[in-house]
Amino acid sequence: MKDKINNFKNKVFAVVKKIPKGKVLTYKEVARQAGSPGAFRAVGNILNKNYDPKIPCHRVVRSDGKTGGYNRGAANKIKILKKEGVKI
Repeated sequence: MKDKINNFKNKVFAVVKKIPKGKVLTYKEVARQAGSPGAFRAVGNILNKNYDPKIPCHRVVRSDGKTGGYNRGAANKIKILKKEGVKI
């Protein structure tokens, strides 16, 4: 089971690494691209524990248009996204 979780986690990180500056994906889109369309909550949990600056988890937002959480603070997420040119 642990291998399956790590495999999904690695797929999530691979998807998120490809999100270009100034663009965002939803947690649901990341889950779909990682091969598990219903695992959008798991995507959020995985990204919440990420502290690797090479993985731009701030570029993943909620489906309802809200930015969602960020382990370095929600206000910081908004600030970074605006700096990258994302309209919020």
